Amino acid sequence: MTVSDLDRLHSQLSKLEDMFPGYLTEIVEGSIVMNPVKPFHGKTIQRLWSDLEGQLPSGWAVVSDVAFVFDDDNEFCPDLAVIPAEAEDENRSAYPADLIEFVVEVVSPSSVRRDYEVKPRWYASCGIANYLVVDPLKGHCVTMWNPGPDGYRGRDVIPYGKDLTVDSPLGGLTLGTARLPVDPQGRHRS
Repeated sequence: MTVSDLDRLHSQLSKLEDMFPGYLTEIVEGSIVMNPVKPFHGKTIQRLWSDLEGQLPSGWAVVSDVAFVFDDDNEFCPDLAVIPAEAEDENRSAYPADLIEFVVEVVSPSSVRRDYEVKPRWYASCGIANYLVVDPLKGHCVTMWNPGPDGYRGRDVIPYGKDLTVDSPLGGLTLGTARLPVDPQGRHRS
């Protein structure tokens, strides 16, 4: 699939988002998936973006909700992705997945399986060194590293409350978790 094909496909998906405001659209395992976006989700993304942006080495940028195509059946829009700044400067609606250096997904009630099971396999198989799952439903973060063909071989669960440092190829990235919102309706989930 060429870059112009990627832009055209995502342009079509963007029309769905326009028809259903407040929803994020992705292609996951060949199905079009629409997720409602809630305030805690957006607040979590904003706070993490703020933490990340000032720590990145020159030449890197943070993007959010931009499409990354893995294959014909999987086009993800990560909540946060770190890519080369020159790619960000192109201001596209879709990019090849191999540009991602670090990726963050914020869990919502409808994305639990995708964020914990489906996306780690794809992110790892693409060689993305670090994947961070931020879960306002459980009040914790899951760091994944050491990618392999079937997923990540390293994994830690860190409760919200302290700073979390991810040792990435970009250097140590420290994210504050004490200020991240916890969904009061999600605490009962295990």
